[in-house]
Amino acid sequence: MVIKSEKSLVCEHCGAEADLVVEGFESVQDVIRKMKKEKKKVVCKSCGKEIEAGKIHREPAACEHCGAEADMTLEGFEKVADVIKRNKKLTCRACGKDIAWTQREDIKAIEVAIQAEKKASQFYAKASKMTKDPRGRDMLQQLSEFEMNHYNRLKELAKSLQEKGEWLLYPGTSLKKKAIAIKAGQLKGQDQLSNMDALKLAIREEKKARAYYRSMAELTKDPRGKDMYKRLASEEELHEKLLDDQYYSLHNTGIWSWGD
Repeated sequence: MVIKSEKSLVCEHCGAEADLVVEGFESVQDVIRKMKKEKKKVVCKSCGKEIEAGKIHREPAACEHCGAEADMTLEGFEKVADVIKRNKKLTCRACGKDIAWTQREDIKAIEVAIQAEKKASQFYAKASKMTKDPRGRDMLQQLSEFEMNHYNRLKELAKSLQEKGEWLLYPGTSLKKKAIAIKAGQLKGQDQLSNMDALKLAIREEKKARAYYRSMAELTKDPRGKDMYKRLASEEELHEKLLDDQYYSLHNTGIWSWGD
């Protein structure tokens, strides 16, 4: 009988899952200790470094001291920012000890961003279909495509980090502001309120995404990673400003200003 341990062995240096089959009822740690006793090294196939025995091998963004999950979500971006101000470290809320920032945390942070970008793209696509004004539809559809580009680039980055341990250069993306031939009409009543509610929600999400990317730019050690996160934060800031302008225009005139 072959029984695999429920806990996978993860390299503490690069975050790759180690290729280790656990036979019988031995734990991963028991196998490592036995190999150490026999003077055999457990070496990560991804980075080539030796995996130490006796350490708690943890999941990404989890405390190596007590195993508690680290607070790293878009909803908790303010707490991440507070941590950065306190010496640029993640701190476990359960035991209060510092959590070392490694490539595992980089990958986890990217996975959080991937899901957020996917939701943002879907939100803008849905909002575009519900907007009657042609200017509003065009702007929201472009934002949906913009966020989908972020999603695809982050997916490529996650794959590169997992397989090669390499960051990718991000050249940036831009919106294509174009004049809409159809004359935009003034929105009133429920249509105006619905559009403004959608914009208000979008503005809030863009603020969160911008803060998250800025936080990750501070925590990430790789120069290309820092540059990519800064570019992403800058693009989300532009989206926020654009949405603010549209909200102001709708609130005061009932007209989308996109395309003027």
